[in-house]
Amino acid sequence: MTENITSGAGRPPDAAAGSTRTLLTCGIVAGPLYIVMVVLQMLTRDGFDISRHPASMLSNGDQGWIQIATFAVSGLLFVACAIGLHRVLGPVPGRGGAWGPRLIGVFGAGMVAAAFFSADPADGFPPGTPTGPPSTISWHGLVHFFVAGVAFLALVAACFVFARRFAAAGRRGWAAFSTVTGVLFLATWISIFALQGARAANVAFAGAIALVLVWTSLLAGHLPTRPGEE
Repeated sequence: MTENITSGAGRPPDAAAGSTRTLLTCGIVAGPLYIVMVVLQMLTRDGFDISRHPASMLSNGDQGWIQIATFAVSGLLFVACAIGLHRVLGPVPGRGGAWGPRLIGVFGAGMVAAAFFSADPADGFPPGTPTGPPSTISWHGLVHFFVAGVAFLALVAACFVFARRFAAAGRRGWAAFSTVTGVLFLATWISIFALQGARAANVAFAGAIALVLVWTSLLAGHLPTRPGEE
């Protein structure tokens, strides 16, 4: 790897590497943290069914603050990770240096936005909500749908940008992992619209979200904090 770490003026290399390592560690933690918090809520929230309800609906109800906090904290961790990725990779056109970190940052910002604009209750969750889709969509529900779409598209694009970078570097395993993750995530996302209400599609999409979050965290752990270490 030939890219230089961007460090502040007067900061010694070890200090710059240490702060970059901290930022990348935020990315390592972000994915598992989100997955664990959602799984715990799946097991404890009455009426929630991952085959019927997206995780974003956990923001509703008396315990909705847990998912709201999960969105906010995980999103901020991914934004911090994006800063670390930018320091490591630098503006290298076509190899993930410039656009890769930006796309991860957009995804993190989308998660933070999802904390402020919650999805609408629907299909029996929280308990007491009528079954089936909501008859109307609130303004914050529409904003949530929009920011989620932007965040998901950014993450799909990031998978392909980094796949290209790894392929150019001869890292075939990582190139394949990145490509497969992006393809599966995009395919399952499309399937929930094409097969509306299909429980298998909903579960597959939830699994794809977990996969892409793991990919992002592994990516943060894989990259070095000093030039020439990759």
